[in-house]
Amino acid sequence: MMYFIPGFVAGLLFLPILLGLSRLFGLYTCVKECEAHVFTLFGKVMGTIDTPGLQFPVTHYGAKAILIPFFGKKYVVNTALRQHYLRSQMVNSEEGTPMGVGIWYEMQVKNPVSFLFINANPDGSLQANVTSSTISTLSNLEMEKMLEDRHSLSRTVRQTVSPLSEQWGYQLGSVYIRKVEFTDAHMVENITEKVVKRLVQVTSAMKQDGENRVGLIKSETAFKVSQKMAEAAAARPRIVGQALNEIAKQDPELLDTVLEVMEVENLLASGASIDILPNSSNVLIQLGERTKSANVAKSTDASERLTAVRVQRDH
Repeated sequence: MMYFIPGFVAGLLFLPILLGLSRLFGLYTCVKECEAHVFTLFGKVMGTIDTPGLQFPVTHYGAKAILIPFFGKKYVVNTALRQHYLRSQMVNSEEGTPMGVGIWYEMQVKNPVSFLFINANPDGSLQANVTSSTISTLSNLEMEKMLEDRHSLSRTVRQTVSPLSEQWGYQLGSVYIRKVEFTDAHMVENITEKVVKRLVQVTSAMKQDGENRVGLIKSETAFKVSQKMAEAAAARPRIVGQALNEIAKQDPELLDTVLEVMEVENLLASGASIDILPNSSNVLIQLGERTKSANVAKSTDASERLTAVRVQRDH
């Protein structure tokens, strides 16, 4: 027991030293997810280990792996999927309009050896290749096609860039033209003004068309209503005449009574004055005499006035 505790402490101190020496001599290596280790010896590539976990190069390359820390080198390459965005790449449309294009693309290292030794700057070369392919694909295109057919243009750019990217160890993923914008502020203002004017014209045209439709509907409705009213007015006398004929066939006295009532109603509705006379004729004679005397008096007054006017003229 007295040797256990010192031995345990010594083991805890010796274990990190042992692991450090093993790593220094390349006896083992830890490969992470989305990572590849490339081993070279005397300037030549021995191989690549891309399986995640604790790996022993001796089991892969034999006793030569012990010489790698002294006469070779280990390269760690990140093979994770990466994304990059290129902003405001200048292109000119067919109309000569300067446009700014934004390109988004994905890339992943598939061949670590080519990535390390074929191109000194594969990231910069891939970026320059994507930029030049985008400019060559979009230049001198119609503005409408540039704004609407971005999906097909993105596929064209990817097909152009993929062969070169594979030579540099890259696998190009999705390529997408995310943004197409006008770079001239004055042009943007002019286009905005034209769009606003066009919207005003379209709105006024829609409003006028709605008013015309409403007026047409009103006129058609009024025509149908007047037509129905005219038909009803024309049908009323016929219906009333048929009813009166039926009454006359059944009871003539009842017809006379109905006609008298209708006549009285018409007189009352007209508002005319009515003189009611008794059955004796003396009143009629008196009214006739009064009328004659009134006419004589009027003629006498008129002759007197005429004589007075003549006397005044003579004087």
